[in-house]
Amino acid sequence: MSTVTFPGLGLTLHLNRVAFSIGTFHVYWYGIIIALGFFFGVAFCCAQAKKFGLKPDDILDMIIFAAPGGIIGARLYYIFFNPDLYRNPDGSWSLAACLSTRNGGLAIYGGIIAGVFIAWLVARYKKIPFPALADVCAFGLLIGQIAGRWGNFMNVEAYGGPTDLPWRMGIEVGGEYMEVHPTFLYESLWNLVGFCLLVWLLRKGIRTFDGMYFLLYVAWYGLGRGWIEGLRTDSLYFFSTGIRTSQMVALLSCVVAVVLLLCKMRTHPSPEALYVNRKKRMEHTGEEN
Repeated sequence: MSTVTFPGLGLTLHLNRVAFSIGTFHVYWYGIIIALGFFFGVAFCCAQAKKFGLKPDDILDMIIFAAPGGIIGARLYYIFFNPDLYRNPDGSWSLAACLSTRNGGLAIYGGIIAGVFIAWLVARYKKIPFPALADVCAFGLLIGQIAGRWGNFMNVEAYGGPTDLPWRMGIEVGGEYMEVHPTFLYESLWNLVGFCLLVWLLRKGIRTFDGMYFLLYVAWYGLGRGWIEGLRTDSLYFFSTGIRTSQMVALLSCVVAVVLLLCKMRTHPSPEALYVNRKKRMEHTGEEN
Protein backbone atom coordinates (compact mmCIF):
# COMPACT_ATOMS: atom_id res chain seq x y z
CA MET A 1 0.00 0.00 0.00
CA SER A 2 1.33 3.42 -0.99
CA THR A 3 0.06 6.80 0.14
CA VAL A 4 -0.01 9.56 -2.45
CA THR A 5 -1.10 13.09 -1.61
CA PHE A 6 -1.89 16.22 -3.57
CA PRO A 7 -1.41 18.82 -0.79
CA GLY A 8 -2.45 21.78 -2.90
CA LEU A 9 -5.72 20.06 -3.78
CA GLY A 10 -6.40 18.56 -0.35
CA LEU A 11 -6.34 14.97 -1.66
CA THR A 12 -4.90 11.88 0.03
CA LEU A 13 -5.01 8.55 -1.80
CA HIS A 14 -4.05 5.10 -0.54
CA LEU A 15 -2.99 2.99 -3.50
CA ASN A 16 -2.71 -0.78 -3.59
CA ARG A 17 -0.79 -1.96 -6.64
CA VAL A 18 -2.58 -5.33 -6.45
CA ALA A 19 -6.14 -5.23 -7.83
CA PHE A 20 -7.01 -8.75 -6.67
CA SER A 21 -5.41 -12.10 -5.99
CA ILE A 22 -6.21 -15.65 -6.99
CA GLY A 23 -4.45 -17.78 -4.43
CA THR A 24 -0.84 -16.67 -4.54
CA PHE A 25 -1.20 -15.11 -7.99
CA HIS A 26 -1.56 -11.33 -7.90
CA VAL A 27 -3.20 -9.26 -10.62
CA TYR A 28 -1.80 -5.74 -10.69
CA TRP A 29 -3.58 -2.52 -11.60
CA TYR A 30 -0.71 -1.69 -13.95
CA GLY A 31 -1.56 -4.66 -16.16
CA ILE A 32 -5.32 -4.07 -15.98
CA ILE A 33 -4.99 -0.42 -16.99
CA ILE A 34 -2.63 -1.26 -19.86
CA ALA A 35 -5.08 -3.93 -21.05
CA LEU A 36 -8.02 -1.50 -20.90
CA GLY A 37 -6.08 1.11 -22.87
CA PHE A 38 -5.23 -1.54 -25.45
CA PHE A 39 -8.86 -2.70 -25.72
CA PHE A 40 -10.34 0.78 -26.15
CA GLY A 41 -7.57 1.78 -28.55
CA VAL A 42 -8.23 -1.22 -30.79
CA ALA A 43 -12.00 -0.73 -30.58
CA PHE A 44 -11.70 2.91 -31.65
CA CYS A 45 -9.40 2.05 -34.56
CA CYS A 46 -11.76 -0.67 -35.79
CA ALA A 47 -14.71 1.71 -35.57
CA GLN A 48 -12.90 4.36 -37.65
CA ALA A 49 -11.16 2.04 -40.13
CA LYS A 50 -13.69 2.59 -42.93
CA LYS A 51 -12.94 6.33 -42.98
CA PHE A 52 -9.39 5.46 -44.03
CA GLY A 53 -10.36 2.91 -46.68
CA LEU A 54 -9.59 0.00 -44.38
CA LYS A 55 -11.57 -2.83 -42.80
CA PRO A 56 -11.70 -3.73 -39.10
CA ASP A 57 -10.04 -7.02 -40.08
CA ASP A 58 -7.04 -5.04 -41.35
CA ILE A 59 -6.67 -3.51 -37.90
CA LEU A 60 -7.09 -6.83 -36.10
CA ASP A 61 -4.65 -8.63 -38.39
CA MET A 62 -2.07 -5.95 -37.68
CA ILE A 63 -2.73 -5.99 -33.92
CA ILE A 64 -2.20 -9.75 -33.69
CA PHE A 65 1.44 -9.23 -34.60
CA ALA A 66 2.14 -5.61 -33.62
CA ALA A 67 0.83 -5.87 -30.05
CA PRO A 68 3.15 -8.65 -28.83
CA GLY A 69 5.96 -7.18 -30.93
CA GLY A 70 5.40 -3.79 -29.33
CA ILE A 71 5.50 -5.25 -25.81
CA ILE A 72 8.72 -7.09 -26.59
CA GLY A 73 10.19 -3.94 -28.13
CA ALA A 74 9.18 -1.83 -25.12
CA ARG A 75 10.79 -4.33 -22.75
CA LEU A 76 14.00 -4.75 -24.77
CA TYR A 77 14.38 -0.97 -25.09
CA TYR A 78 14.06 -0.56 -21.31
CA ILE A 79 16.47 -3.38 -20.53
CA PHE A 80 18.99 -2.20 -23.13
CA PHE A 81 19.29 1.23 -21.53
CA ASN A 82 18.95 0.01 -17.93
CA PRO A 83 20.86 -3.30 -17.86
CA ASP A 84 22.07 -3.21 -14.26
CA LEU A 85 18.55 -3.84 -12.97
CA TYR A 86 18.42 -7.17 -14.76
CA ARG A 87 21.72 -8.73 -13.79
CA ASN A 88 22.49 -11.20 -11.03
CA PRO A 89 25.16 -10.32 -8.43
CA ASP A 90 27.70 -12.31 -10.48
CA GLY A 91 27.02 -10.14 -13.55
CA SER A 92 24.98 -12.71 -15.48
CA TRP A 93 21.55 -11.86 -16.86
CA SER A 94 18.52 -12.72 -14.72
CA LEU A 95 15.92 -14.21 -17.07
CA ALA A 96 13.23 -14.00 -14.38
CA ALA A 97 13.84 -10.27 -13.90
CA CYS A 98 13.86 -9.65 -17.65
CA LEU A 99 10.52 -11.42 -18.11
CA SER A 100 8.71 -9.87 -15.13
CA THR A 101 6.83 -6.67 -16.02
CA ARG A 102 4.61 -6.47 -12.95
CA ASN A 103 6.67 -3.56 -11.64
CA GLY A 104 6.64 -1.72 -14.94
CA GLY A 105 9.78 -1.51 -17.01
CA LEU A 106 8.21 -0.91 -20.42
CA ALA A 107 9.59 1.98 -22.48
CA ILE A 108 6.96 3.54 -24.73
CA TYR A 109 9.34 4.46 -27.52
CA GLY A 110 10.62 0.90 -27.76
CA GLY A 111 7.06 -0.30 -28.15
CA ILE A 112 6.22 2.34 -30.76
CA ILE A 113 9.32 1.62 -32.84
CA ALA A 114 8.79 -2.16 -32.81
CA GLY A 115 5.02 -1.89 -33.30
CA VAL A 116 5.31 0.51 -36.24
CA PHE A 117 7.88 -1.70 -37.95
CA ILE A 118 5.67 -4.77 -37.60
CA ALA A 119 2.62 -2.81 -38.79
CA TRP A 120 4.61 -1.83 -41.89
CA LEU A 121 5.40 -5.49 -42.56
CA VAL A 122 1.74 -6.45 -42.16
CA ALA A 123 0.64 -3.63 -44.49
CA ARG A 124 3.06 -4.83 -47.15
CA TYR A 125 1.83 -8.40 -46.79
CA LYS A 126 -1.83 -7.37 -47.04
CA LYS A 127 -1.07 -4.91 -49.86
CA ILE A 128 -2.63 -1.94 -48.10
CA PRO A 129 -0.90 1.46 -47.86
CA PHE A 130 1.00 1.74 -44.61
CA PRO A 131 0.45 5.54 -44.28
CA ALA A 132 -3.33 5.03 -44.21
CA LEU A 133 -2.96 2.27 -41.63
CA ALA A 134 -0.61 4.46 -39.58
CA ASP A 135 -3.14 7.30 -39.60
CA VAL A 136 -5.88 5.26 -37.96
CA CYS A 137 -3.40 3.65 -35.56
CA ALA A 138 -2.36 7.10 -34.29
CA PHE A 139 -5.67 7.27 -32.42
CA GLY A 140 -5.15 3.89 -30.80
CA LEU A 141 -1.62 4.77 -29.75
CA LEU A 142 -2.81 7.93 -28.04
CA ILE A 143 -5.63 6.11 -26.23
CA GLY A 144 -3.18 3.49 -25.00
CA GLN A 145 -0.75 6.15 -23.80
CA ILE A 146 -3.46 8.19 -22.09
CA ALA A 147 -4.47 5.13 -20.07
CA GLY A 148 -1.01 3.67 -19.64
CA ARG A 149 0.32 6.58 -17.60
CA TRP A 150 -2.31 5.84 -14.97
CA GLY A 151 -0.75 2.42 -14.64
CA ASN A 152 2.46 4.27 -13.75
CA PHE A 153 0.48 6.24 -11.18
CA MET A 154 -0.74 3.04 -9.50
CA ASN A 155 2.88 1.86 -9.35
CA VAL A 156 3.96 5.29 -8.02
CA GLU A 157 6.52 5.70 -10.79
CA ALA A 158 7.28 8.01 -13.72
CA TYR A 159 7.19 11.07 -11.43
CA GLY A 160 9.26 14.23 -11.69
CA GLY A 161 11.56 16.30 -9.54
CA PRO A 162 10.65 18.48 -6.55
CA THR A 163 8.15 21.29 -7.04
CA ASP A 164 5.90 23.59 -5.02
CA LEU A 165 3.24 24.00 -7.70
CA PRO A 166 -0.40 23.78 -6.51
CA TRP A 167 -0.89 20.39 -8.21
CA ARG A 168 2.30 18.86 -6.76
CA MET A 169 2.20 15.21 -5.73
CA GLY A 170 3.46 14.00 -2.35
CA ILE A 171 5.11 10.56 -2.23
CA GLU A 172 7.63 8.62 -0.17
CA VAL A 173 10.93 7.86 -1.89
CA GLY A 174 13.38 5.71 0.07
CA GLY A 175 11.53 6.51 3.29
CA GLU A 176 11.71 10.26 2.64
CA TYR A 177 8.63 12.36 1.88
CA MET A 178 8.90 14.41 -1.32
CA GLU A 179 6.58 16.72 -3.24
CA VAL A 180 7.16 16.25 -6.96
CA HIS A 181 5.83 16.93 -10.45
CA PRO A 182 3.06 14.42 -11.34
CA THR A 183 4.62 13.86 -14.75
CA PHE A 184 2.42 10.82 -15.38
CA LEU A 185 -0.52 13.24 -15.30
CA TYR A 186 1.20 15.77 -17.55
CA GLU A 187 1.78 13.17 -20.22
CA SER A 188 -1.68 11.65 -19.95
CA LEU A 189 -3.30 15.08 -20.33
CA TRP A 190 -0.95 16.05 -23.17
CA ASN A 191 -1.92 12.90 -25.04
CA LEU A 192 -5.60 13.54 -24.32
CA VAL A 193 -5.33 16.98 -25.93
CA GLY A 194 -3.54 15.42 -28.91
CA PHE A 195 -6.26 12.79 -29.25
CA CYS A 196 -8.99 15.44 -29.15
CA LEU A 197 -7.19 17.45 -31.83
CA LEU A 198 -6.98 14.43 -34.14
CA VAL A 199 -10.65 13.59 -33.53
CA TRP A 200 -11.56 17.20 -34.38
CA LEU A 201 -9.57 17.02 -37.62
CA LEU A 202 -11.20 13.70 -38.49
CA ARG A 203 -14.71 15.02 -37.89
CA LYS A 204 -13.98 18.11 -39.96
CA GLY A 205 -12.58 15.93 -42.75
CA ILE A 206 -9.23 17.71 -42.62
CA ARG A 207 -6.75 15.21 -44.05
CA THR A 208 -4.96 15.92 -47.29
CA PHE A 209 -2.62 12.93 -47.53
CA ASP A 210 -2.21 9.47 -46.05
CA GLY A 211 0.19 9.60 -43.13
CA MET A 212 -0.80 13.12 -42.08
CA TYR A 213 -2.39 12.11 -38.78
CA PHE A 214 0.47 9.79 -37.91
CA LEU A 215 3.05 12.52 -38.52
CA LEU A 216 0.97 14.93 -36.43
CA TYR A 217 0.89 12.32 -33.66
CA VAL A 218 4.67 11.81 -33.81
CA ALA A 219 5.27 15.58 -33.73
CA TRP A 220 2.76 16.24 -30.95
CA TYR A 221 3.86 13.38 -28.73
CA GLY A 222 7.54 14.08 -29.37
CA LEU A 223 7.16 17.73 -28.39
CA GLY A 224 5.33 16.91 -25.17
CA ARG A 225 7.53 13.98 -24.22
CA GLY A 226 10.65 16.02 -24.89
CA TRP A 227 9.50 18.61 -22.36
CA ILE A 228 8.07 16.20 -19.77
CA GLU A 229 11.08 13.87 -19.88
CA GLY A 230 13.25 16.76 -18.71
CA LEU A 231 11.21 16.90 -15.49
CA ARG A 232 11.46 13.20 -14.66
CA THR A 233 13.89 11.62 -12.22
CA ASP A 234 13.77 8.06 -13.60
CA SER A 235 14.91 8.70 -17.17
CA LEU A 236 16.87 6.14 -19.14
CA TYR A 237 20.19 7.61 -20.21
CA PHE A 238 22.05 7.07 -23.46
CA PHE A 239 24.72 4.88 -21.88
CA SER A 240 27.13 7.16 -19.95
CA THR A 241 26.59 10.36 -21.94
CA GLY A 242 24.19 12.04 -19.53
CA ILE A 243 21.70 12.43 -22.40
CA ARG A 244 18.17 11.31 -21.63
CA THR A 245 17.40 8.67 -24.25
CA SER A 246 13.66 9.24 -24.56
CA GLN A 247 14.10 13.01 -24.59
CA MET A 248 16.59 12.71 -27.44
CA VAL A 249 14.34 10.33 -29.40
CA ALA A 250 11.28 12.49 -28.72
CA LEU A 251 12.79 15.75 -29.91
CA LEU A 252 14.44 14.17 -32.95
CA SER A 253 11.22 12.44 -33.97
CA CYS A 254 9.31 15.70 -33.51
CA VAL A 255 11.72 17.58 -35.78
CA VAL A 256 11.66 14.85 -38.44
CA ALA A 257 7.85 14.67 -38.37
CA VAL A 258 7.48 18.46 -38.70
CA VAL A 259 9.95 18.55 -41.60
CA LEU A 260 8.09 15.74 -43.39
CA LEU A 261 4.76 17.48 -42.81
CA LEU A 262 6.05 20.77 -44.20
CA CYS A 263 7.66 19.09 -47.21
CA LYS A 264 4.46 17.20 -47.98
CA MET A 265 2.28 20.29 -47.58
CA ARG A 266 4.49 22.22 -49.99
CA THR A 267 3.46 19.79 -52.73
CA HIS A 268 -0.19 20.86 -52.20
CA PRO A 269 -1.54 17.30 -51.88
CA SER A 270 -5.12 16.71 -52.94
CA PRO A 271 -7.55 14.75 -50.76
CA GLU A 272 -8.51 12.91 -53.94
CA ALA A 273 -5.22 11.02 -53.62
CA LEU A 274 -6.20 9.57 -50.24
CA TYR A 275 -6.43 5.79 -50.26
CA VAL A 276 -10.04 5.88 -49.09
CA ASN A 277 -11.00 8.10 -52.04
CA ARG A 278 -8.99 6.07 -54.55
CA LYS A 279 -10.66 2.92 -53.28
CA LYS A 280 -14.12 4.45 -53.65
CA ARG A 281 -13.36 5.44 -57.24
CA MET A 282 -12.10 1.95 -58.06
CA GLU A 283 -15.20 0.36 -56.53
CA HIS A 284 -17.45 2.77 -58.42
CA THR A 285 -15.68 2.03 -61.69
CA GLY A 286 -15.97 -1.69 -61.05
CA GLU A 287 -19.72 -1.40 -60.48
CA GLU A 288 -20.16 0.50 -63.73
CA ASN A 289 -18.22 -2.11 -65.67
